[in-house]
Amino acid sequence: MSEQEETPGNGLRRELPEELPAEQPATPVEETAGPAAEPVLTGRQRLVKGLWPPRVTRAQLIVAVLLFGLGFGLAVQVASNSDSDSALRGARQEDLVRILDELDDRTQRLEDEKQGLEKQRDELENSSDQAEEARKQTVEKERQLGILAGTVAAQGPGIEMTIQDTKGTVESDMLLDAIQELRAAGAEAIQVNGVRVVAGTYLSDSDKSVSVDGNKITAPFRFKVIGNPQDLEPALNIPGGVVQTLEKEQATVVVERSDKIVVDALRAAKRPDYARSSSR
Repeated sequence: MSEQEETPGNGLRRELPEELPAEQPATPVEETAGPAAEPVLTGRQRLVKGLWPPRVTRAQLIVAVLLFGLGFGLAVQVASNSDSDSALRGARQEDLVRILDELDDRTQRLEDEKQGLEKQRDELENSSDQAEEARKQTVEKERQLGILAGTVAAQGPGIEMTIQDTKGTVESDMLLDAIQELRAAGAEAIQVNGVRVVAGTYLSDSDKSVSVDGNKITAPFRFKVIGNPQDLEPALNIPGGVVQTLEKEQATVVVERSDKIVVDALRAAKRPDYARSSSR
């Protein structure tokens, strides 16, 4: 049989060798390794990871600054209150009771003054002769204002305070503190070494002496004060008050109560240059 044989297509083809089976792809020994698994975290590690590093927003930062300012303000206020109360913490029980009694007395004086004004109002409203009643009250008010202005003499219960200053350490501001403390305790008339003290009185240091409204006074300084002695004396002897301050400056202070104090130093009535009554 010949190597070539006829084909239906009138052509000749060369006999091809038998087809070999297709080679199968080699099976991979190991599959490609997948991504590494993440380690399992404990609860504490997750908490630390959530807190650090901190993630602070602008709103949180503003709130933090406001809270810091509020805390600082509260700390300053507490410190200032502690400083103001330190003088009372060291006081004895008797001194604290005296201070409370003085506050009660001041409250009672204000209440009495309120009742007096209400009584005057009722008298004016109910008096059959309102013109006469108004005149009486005007005269009484003029007398009271004259005492406060120092244009008339006054007498009544009160205290005498004598300050001996052998070291020359007492200055005008110490005497001014004494006057202010007496006024706060209800003093109605004050005289120092023959000089009447009024609302416009001023004190200054002058040539190793003290000047009161331009009048030089020297130690011993003698105060004559009209008012309730039970209010005036405790006000001078409170812890850290006038007496203790003067004694720290090596001055000697003697306070005596009296049923009759005469304040007879007068001041000339001064006519105002510009102020005029607004009543018509």
